[in-house]
Amino acid sequence: MNKLLKELQEAALQRETRRHFLHTCTTGLGAMALGSTLTSCGFFDKKQEQTAANTTAPGEPMTPRPSQFSPKAKRVIYIHMAGSPSQLELFDYKPELVKYHGKDCPQELLEGKKFAFIRGVPKMLGPQGKFAQHGQSGAWISDYLPHLQTVADEITFIKSMHTDQFNHAPAQLLMHTGAARLGRPSIGSWVTYGLGSENDNLPGFIVLASGGKQPDAGKSVWGSGFLPTVYQGVQCRTDGDPVLYVSDPKGMNRDIRKQTIEAINDINQQQYDDVKDPEILTRISQYEMAFKMQMSVPDAMDIKSEPEYILNAYGVDPNKGSFARNCLLARRLVERGVRFVQLFDWGWDTHGTSKDGSIETGLRDKCTSSDQAVTALLKDLKQRGLLDETLVVWGGEFGRTPMQENRDGQTLPFMGRDHHLDAFTVWMAGGGAKRGFSYGETDPIGYYAVKDKVHVHDLQATILHLLGFDHSKLTYQFQGRPFRLTDVAGKVVKPVLA
Repeated sequence: MNKLLKELQEAALQRETRRHFLHTCTTGLGAMALGSTLTSCGFFDKKQEQTAANTTAPGEPMTPRPSQFSPKAKRVIYIHMAGSPSQLELFDYKPELVKYHGKDCPQELLEGKKFAFIRGVPKMLGPQGKFAQHGQSGAWISDYLPHLQTVADEITFIKSMHTDQFNHAPAQLLMHTGAARLGRPSIGSWVTYGLGSENDNLPGFIVLASGGKQPDAGKSVWGSGFLPTVYQGVQCRTDGDPVLYVSDPKGMNRDIRKQTIEAINDINQQQYDDVKDPEILTRISQYEMAFKMQMSVPDAMDIKSEPEYILNAYGVDPNKGSFARNCLLARRLVERGVRFVQLFDWGWDTHGTSKDGSIETGLRDKCTSSDQAVTALLKDLKQRGLLDETLVVWGGEFGRTPMQENRDGQTLPFMGRDHHLDAFTVWMAGGGAKRGFSYGETDPIGYYAVKDKVHVHDLQATILHLLGFDHSKLTYQFQGRPFRLTDVAGKVVKPVLA
């Protein structure tokens, strides 16, 4: 009998482990460790600003929550052209640059500057697109984007963007996570952390990629960083099953799968009751979501149910994955209450090292494959009454230089532009953005943003503002301090707000 009691006592202590030690420790170490654990898991001191995101009931991290103030937008479609399209060929019309085409770059534009590839003295490169003004707003858009010209009055162009990073991976991280290093949550994760989701059967944050490759920064650009992993983006495939293993295995019907998940979650719940680790709640939530997705994802991703005129408007082949297909899927997803849809399209890096990577051919081809679909997305959202509450954002991670790229002082075989951090264009539509408006200016050759400059953190602050958040107060306690998307910077660009 004594032996049995001893075994029971040892088993109880085995379950307690560190918690038992910290609980019984009388030196104050237990309280210190407990405090550190709580703050790293998102618990707040009463004096700190607490967001609506931390008011969720245990086990319900994606419950819809109110924003801090009345929002203009309820959801976001963020279209990222990975590699960065040239603003000088698309939106930032610089007739003065034509005069310098083929001439040596002035030395004052090179001194003290770092470029990704340019060395020596490159030649200046005039705009290759034919520009004209469109709509009542008179927005300058080139012939590279003939479809987008028809919706110029729906768009706010921010032409004075600038960033701190000129290499793809850190620039993409900065654009989407607010920091150039790994480990921070993406903007989609921050949004779902703050607002939850309006659909119980689909993830709140869905990612669709095209172009044949992943972004240079990898999946970290839709990761949740130090936020609970329930808020990370879920990448869906556009060929085959949208999500791997979404179908039941042979010999297992839906009832058996449900019983299996219920049994697993019962065990997870017992573990959570013991250790209070919030990641266990994420695990429970994700098991339940995976079960629901077996029914909801195939329906949401089945574009064959769309009428033919919609497929034609987007330029979609229903049997093939493509950027155009992803644009149509984005509309279907926000229509079903998905909070944040991220589209990544790879292949916009036009250095001039190949025909596909050139300004004159490669960029034009990428525009041809995307222009119709993006325009159709804006029109489709508007005709369904969704555009007013859906913020659409389009852009890359930096800009392109007004000089032609060279390598080791040698002119490349095709026209191309190097990475440029001092000036680029991003546009927004719907969701509280001003219609038919251009904000900011660059100098006569498009080298510097010179009027109403907008940093990446300013853009992020503006997106969160349109969703009803003060970016400085949407925070998460981690490693002893509150973190936010905009780090310690960022201001709302109020002139672009409707």
